[in-house]
Amino acid sequence: MNIILLGPPGAGKGTQAQRLVDAHAMRQLSTGDMLRAAVRAGTPTGLEAKAVMERGELVSDAIVSSLIGEELDSMGADTGAIFDGYPRTAEQARSLDSILDARGRTLDHVIELEVNEDALVDRICGRYTCASCGKGYHDKFELPQVPGVCDKCGSTEFKRRPDDNEETVRTRMAEYRAKTAPILPIYETRGIVSRVNGMEEIDHVSAAIEAILKG
Repeated sequence: MNIILLGPPGAGKGTQAQRLVDAHAMRQLSTGDMLRAAVRAGTPTGLEAKAVMERGELVSDAIVSSLIGEELDSMGADTGAIFDGYPRTAEQARSLDSILDARGRTLDHVIELEVNEDALVDRICGRYTCASCGKGYHDKFELPQVPGVCDKCGSTEFKRRPDDNEETVRTRMAEYRAKTAPILPIYETRGIVSRVNGMEEIDHVSAAIEAILKG
């Protein structure tokens, strides 16, 4: 089974993708991760990408397509793929069709995690972590049992990501909508798009996705 998992930053894509990996032995194909790995490994595609990035240019669709093809070729034919962060444009969607078709694969589902923008702002802007052990907390939803003291390691130092602020979150939401708008109609016409309420509890979201996959 091959699926595209869509959703803005903070919608829970990463969590749900990992659950699918664990439950179904699928492979999560994140273009960013694959790019970094190829550069580190010094593969032909990685070296090409490195040269492009060192010039301050954007990596081309052709390079990304090559990375995805290489990753699919390294997987067993029975291993499903979760596409994360790709495709982002109509051209990339057509390219993905070609990549899958060349390997006897088809795209089975496009699942979008829908979120309420205001609630997502609250969710993201309120989160912080222990600076020592990395345990996550939230201003509203998960405070330390003892104020100012980490439950896990006892540290009193905490940190927030600098981009976890309202302006940045709303900008990322707008970018997400702009990027996904061109590709959703392509898959809508095929009848393979499903939407899940990403604001539900994590287990509820997982159950909804499982129900979609089981058809």
